[in-house]
This record gives sequence, structure tokens and C-alpha cells, in this order.
Amino acid sequence: MLSQFRPEPGSSWSCLAEFIRWPGVYAAGRLDADSEGLLLLTDQGQLQHRLTDPTWGHWRYYQAQVEGWAREEDLQPLRDGLMIQNKRTLPAQARTIPPPQLAERDPPIRQRLNVPTSWLELGLQEGRNRQVRRMTAAVGLPTLRLVRVAIDLMDQGPPLTLADLAPGQWRQANTNEQDRLNALLGSERRFNRSRR
Repeated sequence: MLSQFRPEPGSSWSCLAEFIRWPGVYAAGRLDADSEGLLLLTDQGQLQHRLTDPTWGHWRYYQAQVEGWAREEDLQPLRDGLMIQNKRTLPAQARTIPPPQLAERDPPIRQRLNVPTSWLELGLQEGRNRQVRRMTAAVGLPTLRLVRVAIDLMDQGPPLTLADLAPGQWRQANTNEQDRLNALLGSERRFNRSRR
């Protein structure tokens, strides 16, 4: 589905409005229609901006299944930052991981019987359009499956994660998470005052 609340004219993709019926809620960051994973929804525009503005450097973590065997020399350009659409990416975190235990994808990813695949864990501090896919393609490792697994609030606490949520499930932030999210707004107000 599209990670937005308005359907796009002529699109065959569904949107969040079909599943979440609370008015005034927006996604703090988007996922491509063919990506999956953690999506934080909020009714606070200031929080949405705080979590998506690269000035704040919130790490977002992804697991990506890529075509080919990922080698250390393939990952270093991701860590250094590379040119995508005429602009250098911020340095990413990148490492290989064993295949994660994930639910089957619906629709399934395309299978290439004679092409090996690898799994990567990537951390990004920016969220440009199809960035992970463009970055892995640039180093010769096209992404087949992409799952956002965590968002770091950068507050010394643990990142927000998918935990035990199944595909399509959602839950409200617990009290601790809500307190941490509210504290981010206070730190943004202090930061904006100090910049004046």
C-alpha cells in the first residue's frame, strides 16, 4: 500500500486510510509501496517534522535482501556516502546479516533461481526517495526486499522497533514511548530558540 492517507488517482495501490480510520493522522516518513516495515503515525505535525528532518539525524534501520554476494568492498561506498541523483548521501551504516525471520511477502518478491542473494542491515540518517534501493543498485547489489525495522529517537533510549507486530498490524505508542516522543518536541523548541 501507499504510506499516505489519500489514494492516488489511477493507482492500483491501496492507502493507509483503508486501514487507519483516525482523522488527522500522518506518517512520519514514508515507505515505498514495494517496501515494508515500521511506519510511525502521528497527529502532531511538529513531531512528524522532527522525525523526518535530516537535521536531527534520526537513524532508520533497514534489512535489505539484495541480488548477489555482498562483499566488504561493496559495503564501504555505502559507509562513505556515494553520489545518488547528483547529490552525495550521508554516510550509512552497512553490514551483512544472516537471513532474518520474516513473514512471507504478499505479493512475493521475484525469485531468481540462478542468482544468489545476500541480506544487509543498513542505517540511514536521511530519507530520500528510494534511497536504499538507489544506493544498493549503485554498488551492484539491486534490492529485492526492503524492510524498515527500527527508528532511533536519538534520546539514549532503545530504538522504536517492529517488535512482535505482524504485517498489517498496528498499535498505539505505550506510555514510555509517548513520553520519549513528547520529549523530542521539547528538545526541538530549545534548539530553535538557541538558533535565533
